[in-house]
Amino acid sequence: MSGSRASLPAKPNVINPKRKSAMNELIDLRTDTVTRPTPEMLAAIQCASQGDDSRDGDATVQRLEALAAQRTGKEAGLYMPSGTMTNLVAVLAHTSRAGEVLLERGAHMLNTELGGLAAVAGVFYKAIPGTRGAMDEALLAESIRPMTRNNFGTALVCMETTHNGAGGAVLPLVHMQRVHVLAREHGVPVHTDGARLFNAAAALGVSVAEIARHTDSVCFCVSKGLSAPVGSVLCGPKPFIERARAFRRMVGGNMRQAGLIAAAGIVAIETMAQRLPEDHRRARALAEGLHAIDARLADPAMVETNIVRVSVAHSGRSAAQWSDAFREKGIAVSPADPRSLRFVTHRHIGDAEVSQAIKACAEVCADSR
Repeated sequence: MSGSRASLPAKPNVINPKRKSAMNELIDLRTDTVTRPTPEMLAAIQCASQGDDSRDGDATVQRLEALAAQRTGKEAGLYMPSGTMTNLVAVLAHTSRAGEVLLERGAHMLNTELGGLAAVAGVFYKAIPGTRGAMDEALLAESIRPMTRNNFGTALVCMETTHNGAGGAVLPLVHMQRVHVLAREHGVPVHTDGARLFNAAAALGVSVAEIARHTDSVCFCVSKGLSAPVGSVLCGPKPFIERARAFRRMVGGNMRQAGLIAAAGIVAIETMAQRLPEDHRRARALAEGLHAIDARLADPAMVETNIVRVSVAHSGRSAAQWSDAFREKGIAVSPADPRSLRFVTHRHIGDAEVSQAIKACAEVCADSR
């Protein structure tokens, strides 16, 4: 029959069942941003208000901002799409695009968000040497400069807890207090990048507000271990947050029906913080398992929260090659730098997944011999 091929129905796209199974079985230890919303979050999204937060404000967003402010002990909060944006807006609001920002040399803001500081905020920066994310306090004191006729001086001091580059290390409260007092003595505000602030609180066994009292402004993500799909909240004094609102608009952070995602953030704060110690326990178990395979891989004593840094410098293979080898065994991990990997536990990683990751590491080590 002529034209019979054209008259046949299109062949449906068929996914190879083996490939689909392999994709579903991938254990993702790259980051805790891969966490998915809980059923309670999805239910809250369905019931959320749909006001225009950019224009008149949205009731659900306002609830999230108020809750974030209450938990951090600050006067007000401001919801934004990402932690990078909250840090950028904080710098803009504190500095008004002038002066020098002092940060620990391994800080995420300095090593991953520098483009925003330099190109958008228009500030200078100085890296302060530190230990496990804590700036050397004597060097910090030497680096704070007043404004003169020839320079703008120090405009802002920034801390980070937990500290990503230091493998999820938690800043000691006494250190944060001394940095805050030192900065205040010079009339310099302090901002804290608290992307995993709730992890820090869980590790210290204190409230989030107890940490945030040692900083003028703080931000935290609801989209990491707290498992909400989107967002970060910047908290601080009301006048500061009002300035920050203008800068949020300037950098494109105003959102329309943001209540749909803010609703999940509320559930995240109210229900997910108490389970974070489980992630910390499993991270330590992972580090202990890797240490048992080869003590050079990981030091369990350095694991304070949900991040495990794994050194592969001794192996003669790059971190990217190790990452590829892990993926072939169903484990996704990220190179932290050319010589180390980063494993991050979260609520989708249980004891069985930790055991599988340890087994995979033993096989990768054996394969490389």
